[in-house]
Amino acid sequence: MSRRILIAGAVLAAALAGAAALWLHQAQHQPRFMIAAAHPLAAEAGRDILAAGGTAADAAVAVQLVLTLVEPQSSGLGGGAFALYWDESEQSLASFDGRETAPLAADETYWLDDSGQPLAWREASVGGLAVGVPGTLKLLETLHRRYGGMGWAELFSPAIALAEDGFAISPRLAAAIAGQQRGLDRFAATRDYFFAADGAPKPAGALLKNPALAQTLQTLAKQGSTPFYDGAIADDIIAATQTAERPGLLTREDFAAYRVHERPPVCIDYRTYQVCGMGPPSSGGLTVGQMLGMLESTDLPSLGDSLPAWHLYIEAAKLAYADRALYMADKDFTAMPDGLLDKSYLAARAGLIDDNSATDKAEAGTPPWRESAARAPD
Repeated sequence: MSRRILIAGAVLAAALAGAAALWLHQAQHQPRFMIAAAHPLAAEAGRDILAAGGTAADAAVAVQLVLTLVEPQSSGLGGGAFALYWDESEQSLASFDGRETAPLAADETYWLDDSGQPLAWREASVGGLAVGVPGTLKLLETLHRRYGGMGWAELFSPAIALAEDGFAISPRLAAAIAGQQRGLDRFAATRDYFFAADGAPKPAGALLKNPALAQTLQTLAKQGSTPFYDGAIADDIIAATQTAERPGLLTREDFAAYRVHERPPVCIDYRTYQVCGMGPPSSGGLTVGQMLGMLESTDLPSLGDSLPAWHLYIEAAKLAYADRALYMADKDFTAMPDGLLDKSYLAARAGLIDDNSATDKAEAGTPPWRESAARAPD
C-alpha cells in the first residue's frame, strides 16, 4: 500500500486488543508483538495468547474476557463493543458493530415518564429499562471464527482462573465502587459483591473472587454463545431486568434476533498516512477524521507542546464536536451527510479557526448532502 494505515477513534476493549497486537518479523522470523489494554491483567492475558502463537483476534477475546472481571464498571460481556481488525494477509481492514440493541418492543415513548416528559439521564440509567441485548460476546465469537487461530475454549482460561482465584481490586475500580455506592447498594447482587459485611466499599488491594462468573465462562467456553442468546443465560438476564423500578421489556426473541453487523470503516488521508476508525453508529472515526482534516495544513510539529498547538487542537475539536452533536447518529435509523470528511468542507471549517482567539461556542457546519433529513441537536 502507498500509505501506512493508522487506527483511530473510540473503540472498546475487543477492538483495542485487535488493533494493538502488531506482529513484526525479524530476519530470523522470530515474532515480536505489542498489546495494549485498560488493565495490566488483561494485557498479560493477551500477551500470553500472542506468545503461544495466537492471532490478534485470539488475544482480543482473552483480553475482553479478563476485562469483564477486572473492569466491570467500564467493559464486559454485559455490554457492547466495536472492533477494527487489520488482516495482513488480505491487506484489508474490517470493522464490526457489536453494540447493544434495544428491545423490539421499544417505541417513541420508551424514555418518557408517566406524564409524557423525558426521563432525566440518571433516572433512565437505573433499572431494567436501561438494559439492551448485549453484543460483546457475539462480536468476540464473530472475530474468532473469521480470524482466530487457537481453540475458542483456550482463550477463556485466563479469565476463568482469575475469577476463581481472585484478583486485587485496582485503585480505579475501588474509586468506582465508592463513587457509585448509593446505586450499587440498591441491588442485592451488587451489594454482596462490591461491599464488605459492614457495608463499606471494598478497598483497593482487596481480593475479589467471582465464582459465578467463572461458571458462566466455563459454559460459554464449552458451548459458545448459544446459551447466552438462546438459552439459560438469556433467561437469567431477562429475569434480572424485571426490576421493581422501571422493569425492562427484553424477551427471548430480542436475544435470538441479535446480529453483529460488519460496516465500512471511516478513513481519511492525513499527510503520508491513511487514518481509519469505526464508522456510525460510533462517532469516533468521523470526529477524529474531521479534526485531522482541519489541522492537516498547520505545522503542528514546529509548535511542539505549546499553548498555540493546544489552542489549534481545542478549536478544531469544538468544530468537530458541533458537527458530531448535530449530524452523527445511527445510519440504520437516521440519514447522515456524506460530506463530513470532504476536503473542501474541512478546509472551510479550518478557516474559522483564529490563531489568536477562542470561540465561545462552535456551530455545526453545512457539509455536502446527497439528501436532506430532519435532525435535532445532540
